[in-house]
Amino acid sequence: MKRILLAVFGILALAFATLTPAFAQSKGIVYYMVPTLLDEFQTGSVSALELFLKQTGYEMKTLNADNKTDAQQSQMNDVIALKPAIEAARAAGIPVVEFDRQITSTPSDFTSVAGTVEIGYVAADQAEKLLKAKHGSVKGKVLQVLGDPGDPYTLDIQKGFEEKMKAFPDVKIISLPAMQWEASNAGTIVADQMLANPDIDLIFSHAAHLSVAAVASLEAAGKKPGDVMLMSSNGAPVGLDLIRKGWLNAEIEQPLYAQAAAVAMFMDKIVKKQEIKPGEYDVLGLKSTVTKEAWGPNIKIPGAAITKENVDNPAFWGNQKPPTDTVKSVE
Repeated sequence: MKRILLAVFGILALAFATLTPAFAQSKGIVYYMVPTLLDEFQTGSVSALELFLKQTGYEMKTLNADNKTDAQQSQMNDVIALKPAIEAARAAGIPVVEFDRQITSTPSDFTSVAGTVEIGYVAADQAEKLLKAKHGSVKGKVLQVLGDPGDPYTLDIQKGFEEKMKAFPDVKIISLPAMQWEASNAGTIVADQMLANPDIDLIFSHAAHLSVAAVASLEAAGKKPGDVMLMSSNGAPVGLDLIRKGWLNAEIEQPLYAQAAAVAMFMDKIVKKQEIKPGEYDVLGLKSTVTKEAWGPNIKIPGAAITKENVDNPAFWGNQKPPTDTVKSVE
C-alpha cells in the first residue's frame, strides 16, 4: 500500500514540524502527525481532514505528539522507517504535505494554509468600521495583542493589519506579544495597558483564547461588554461565544474546513505526482489561490469576518458543525 507524508503544524504551535504520511482505504492511508489534541483547532482539523479525505478515497490515521518534538521525531521514524526529515521521506518516495504552516526551507509536495496576511487585512477593515462608528472618523487607539513572536502566523497577521491601517494616521497601534501564546500573558498585557492607556478604543488579539483573557482583565477593571471594543482572529468556539455575550465585536476566522478540504481535493494529484496548476480554485465556496513557490505548490485560502449578524452560520468551524459539502478530486 502506498503512503504519503503529510506535514502538519498546529495553528498555535510555536515551531513544531508535524509530519504525516498519507494514503487511504482503497487508495492508501494518510498518517496525520498532529502536534497536540489539546486545542479545538487541532481536534477540528483531525475531524475535517478525516471527513474530506474519506470522500476522495483515503483513510487517515492520526499520531498525536503532545507538542513534544522527540515524540514527533520517533513517530516520523516509525512511519517512514528512515531518517526523521522531510527530505528523507521524499527520498523514500513518500509525498509530503504541509497543513496550516509553511516549511519554506525545503521542498514539499503541497502546502495548504490560511491567507494570514489577508486575515490582517480583514481585521483592519473591521477596525476601520468600528473606529469610524465610534468617533465619526477613523481615529483612536488600538492595542494589538500578538501571539508568540517566533510564530509566522501572528507576524503575518500583524503585517497585514498594520499595512492597511497605515492609511489612517490618526490611529495609534500599540503591539505587544503574548509569549508562547499563553493566555495569562495576554491578560497581563491588557491589564497593564488599560492602566497606562485608559483611552484604548479597541483590543485586537491574534487568537480567540487570548480574547478570553482580555475579557477577564477588563471585567477585573470594572468594564462591561461594549465599554472597550474587541476583535480576535482564528474563529475558535470561545470567540463566537464572546460575540454572543456582547464582548467581542468581530472574530476573523481561519478557514479550517477549507484548508482541510483543499488537501483532499489535491490528494490524487499529489499521490500521482501530477502537476498542480497555479490559479484560482473554489474550495467550499471560498476563492482560493494556488501558486508555485520555491518549496512547492501552495494554496492560500482567505478567512472571513464573524460578527453578531452571522455568528450562527454553520460554515464557521467555531460552531463545530462539520460541513455537509462533498469535495471532489481536482481533475
